[in-house]
Amino acid sequence: MKLTIASSVLLGLIAAVEAAKHGHGHNHNHQRDVNSAAEVEAPLEKRGGSCEFPKDAGLVAVTPNLKNAGWAMSPDQPCKPGNYCPYACPPGQVSMQWDPEATSYSYPMSMNGGLYCDEDGKIQKPFPNKPYCQDGTGAVGARNKCNGQVSFCQTVLPGNEAMLIPTLVEELATLAVPDLSYWCETAAHFYINPPGYDTETACVWGTSDQPLGNWTPYVAGANTDGDGNTFVKIGWNPIYLEPTTPFRDVVPDFGVEIECEGDGCNGLPCKIDPAVNGVNEVTGSSSKGAGGGAFCVVTVPKGEKANIVVFEKSGSSGGGSSSSTTVSSSSSTINRQPVQRTGSENSYQALVLPAQRLHHMWNLCRYGVH
Repeated sequence: MKLTIASSVLLGLIAAVEAAKHGHGHNHNHQRDVNSAAEVEAPLEKRGGSCEFPKDAGLVAVTPNLKNAGWAMSPDQPCKPGNYCPYACPPGQVSMQWDPEATSYSYPMSMNGGLYCDEDGKIQKPFPNKPYCQDGTGAVGARNKCNGQVSFCQTVLPGNEAMLIPTLVEELATLAVPDLSYWCETAAHFYINPPGYDTETACVWGTSDQPLGNWTPYVAGANTDGDGNTFVKIGWNPIYLEPTTPFRDVVPDFGVEIECEGDGCNGLPCKIDPAVNGVNEVTGSSSKGAGGGAFCVVTVPKGEKANIVVFEKSGSSGGGSSSSTTVSSSSSTINRQPVQRTGSENSYQALVLPAQRLHHMWNLCRYGVH
């Protein structure tokens, strides 16, 4: 669990991760055959072969009135026959359905999360004996100390890794933290938005006009290992730091920190305080990840819990403004269309994965024992 060893593993694998993951275009329509009748169940729903989003499965519909029609996909991307279509689970829960043949974190198979829509437009469950969603480990919560609501936006993986899975934090919410039974033992990843924005506004691929969505200043990640230890990470979003980002030198009006409810956590303090820290600075034992973003990691022992706390800068009134740039949700326009990702943006998986777990992206998923 020593972070010095973990950081060296992280830095050594970033280039390989990028080559394996992003040596491709961005066509998200991937055709495949159903593996076998044993791997699927009877159709959930069929309305004219339309790959209908299952409305009675307890899932969270993402932009249901747009072309994705509820699926956790880009708003202009419909679920089509011959494709896997990811979905969003309620806060605190993780998806348990994906392509059984997607056994490593590599493109294009890493896109194949969720349910399979066969050539007849019937939605099928890849793992019939598993639920759509199940509770995460419950080891990490999100606590809001701001005047306004805060949106934590989880990336879709397996899927297109857009931050489409919403968790709205009024005061306290449980985050979806996976254990090793999750796809390829990967972690959960979140974009932490400024206070004052709902998930419909914040959990989108936006533009550099404002620090929301994929341009928000802070990111986080968490997962639980086989011994029950949970690794929680907060850091600066690499795309916020890019030379072309107009607000890259603006210190946000809100901060984040990790607080533990017990005494056994290792790695504290781990905090980004805008009253103390400048852009890309962290209080605590920090490292630099993909895209140069500074981060810190806290290890939470089995049986204990940590919270990612969002707080306002001293003297700030909140509401999503920065020290020199004002962002107004009422006057701004969010681009809900998918955007071409940049190199550092694509490094997000490497940034937020606890470095101790990074090598698992290259391991085969243990479907036979989960």
